[in-house]
Amino acid sequence: MSAHRRIVLIAVVGALVISMSGPLVRLSGVSPATSAFWRLAYAVPPLLLLAWLERRRLGPLPAKGRYLSWAAGFVFALDLLFWHTAIEYVGAGLATVLGNLQVFLVAFAAWAIFRERPSSRLMIGTPVVFTGVVLISGLFDSAAYGADPGLGVVFGLATSVAYAAYLLLMKAAGPHAMTPLAHTAAVATLSVAVLGPLFGGADFTPDWPAHGWLLALALGPQVVGWALITWALPRQPAALTALLLLIQPMTTVALSALLLDERPSPWQLAGCVVIIIGVLYGSRGSSPPPPGPPQPAEALGTSSRRI
Repeated sequence: MSAHRRIVLIAVVGALVISMSGPLVRLSGVSPATSAFWRLAYAVPPLLLLAWLERRRLGPLPAKGRYLSWAAGFVFALDLLFWHTAIEYVGAGLATVLGNLQVFLVAFAAWAIFRERPSSRLMIGTPVVFTGVVLISGLFDSAAYGADPGLGVVFGLATSVAYAAYLLLMKAAGPHAMTPLAHTAAVATLSVAVLGPLFGGADFTPDWPAHGWLLALALGPQVVGWALITWALPRQPAALTALLLLIQPMTTVALSALLLDERPSPWQLAGCVVIIIGVLYGSRGSSPPPPGPPQPAEALGTSSRRI
C-alpha cells in the first residue's frame, strides 16, 4: 500500500469512529455543555500519555505550535457547544450533516492561508450545498423533524465555522499529532467549563448510565477518532481531509435512524443528499500529497499544493 493510500485509510477510519459522536451525545441524555465538558475531560489523560510518547520520539512541540493548539482548543470548545446544541434542536443526524459544511469553508480558507487554490467545481457546488441547508431547515416543510429545525440550522452553521477554524489551526500546528491534540483537549475542557453557562450550564456530577455513554464518547471519537484524523491532517491537503470527513455525516444519519429512531422528513433527507452531492462535486480534483509528513514550513502555509 502506498504512503498516500495509507494516510487516506487512516483518515477514513478516524471519520468512521467520530461518526458515533452524535448518537452517543443523544444516548447520554445530558445537556450540551455537560456532554461537551465530559467528552473532553475524560479524553485528556490518555491524550497526555500519547503526547508524552510522541515527545520522546519527535521532541517538544515548538512554541508556535503550542499557541496554535491553544487557539484551536478554544475554537473546538465553541464547535462542540454549538454542535451539541444543534443536536437538541434538529437531531444527531441532521446536526452532523450541517456541522460538516466546513469542507467548503476549509477549502476557501486554505486558498488564502495555504495557497491551496479551490477549483471551479467548488464554486459551482457552493450554491447547491446551501440549497440543501434550506431544505434541512424545514423552512417550507411542515413535517420537518426536530424540536426547532430552523434554530438547529443556525447552530449547525455556527458549528461549521468553528469546525473549519479548528481544522485549519490544527493543520498549521505542524507535523506533531498527539501533542497538539492534548493541548487542544485541555484548553477546550477549561473553555467549556467557562462558557457552559451560556449554553444551559454543565452538570459536573451526571449519573449512570450517562457517565458510561460520555466515557465511550471520550475514548472512542474524541481520543481514537481524532488521534487518527489529526495524524493524517498535516500529511495531505486540508480540503482533502475535509472531504474524507464527509463519511461522518453520512454514517451518523444512518446510525441515528437505527439507534435513535430519528426520522427526518423526505425534504430534509433530500437536503442531506443535495449537500453531499454538492460537496462531493465541489471537492473533486484534489491533488495527492507528497509521501510522508510535511516539513514544518509546509504545515505553516508555504505549501504550493493545489486543489
